[in-house]
Amino acid sequence: MTKSDFRSDCLKKMRSLSSASKRYRDAKVNHYLIKILRKEKGKRILFYWPFGFEADIRKTIWALRTKKSLYLPFMEGESFKMVPLRLPLERKAFGIYEPRLSNLNIKIIDVAIVPVVGVDGSFRRIGFGKGMYDRFFPTLKSKPLTIFVQSHPCLSAEKVCDDYDISGDLLITPRGVDTHKEYHVKRTTNRKRYRRF
Repeated sequence: MTKSDFRSDCLKKMRSLSSASKRYRDAKVNHYLIKILRKEKGKRILFYWPFGFEADIRKTIWALRTKKSLYLPFMEGESFKMVPLRLPLERKAFGIYEPRLSNLNIKIIDVAIVPVVGVDGSFRRIGFGKGMYDRFFPTLKSKPLTIFVQSHPCLSAEKVCDDYDISGDLLITPRGVDTHKEYHVKRTTNRKRYRRF
């Protein structure tokens, strides 16, 4: 299977999901995400503003907004920069919402919440094919705790990603939380893939 084939399969699965179940799936994702981030000591967190098939994590954003320093992507060319979360957000190209541009040049964060289309056997991210996160992560001074978020699990035992595709530390889906290490063990031993957090 190629990376492109895997992405297509995952997108097809996501499109076939019932819109009626999305609220439930998003609620489960938010439950796990809030639990993890409340325990996490890091204060600087990069979020994303949900769009299309992505898990709606706005409940988590509102829950942590006064307790942590939150950032959102601001698109610049083929990548993005981080800007502080400030309301109101502005609707940009493709219907994506962004905060206003900031002159701050933020290069250090503690946690990154990253939407994924799929995750391969090396726990690397399959995104929508634009490569923005892959270009952004090398600009950081240190690698943050990277939490992948999916509204529905789409995983491959095969390693289909490239070396430049970002790798995650945790994966959150409506079924639970998985770590990089646990994913590898469970993938190779055929045990239950998810654990409850």
